[in-house]
Amino acid sequence: MNNREFFDVQIRVGYKDTDQMGVVHHSNYVVYYEIARTEWLRSKGYTYRGLEEKGVMMPVREIHSKFLRPAFYDDLLTVRISIAELEGVHVVFAHEIFNQEGVLLHTGTAELVFTNAATRRPCRAPEWFVELFGAK
Repeated sequence: MNNREFFDVQIRVGYKDTDQMGVVHHSNYVVYYEIARTEWLRSKGYTYRGLEEKGVMMPVREIHSKFLRPAFYDDLLTVRISIAELEGVHVVFAHEIFNQEGVLLHTGTAELVFTNAATRRPCRAPEWFVELFGAK
């Protein structure tokens, strides 16, 4: 990708997101990824619902997470998202999560596959998606 665009979303860690030690439970990072993808798409004037209404779904195929430092209850996290790869039938989103001091706590990727909603078979990325994210 030539023009790597970044988008930031802030998320306050809730008590429900933590374990007995007050540390964000590992399962929440995937949720934070999803929030960032959803809000980035919304910032571009689209929603997952709109994508599905156009006949395309985007199931998750693969997730990678690397835990560098813990996040804690009431931290204000910044989830930075970008597209690392957009090719054919899949897109790989890169995520970085920082705390309120700007310390990098977590990195990860999520690979999603463009899927025809009617046939449930992989399909190429919609042209408008490719254009929207500057991947051409």
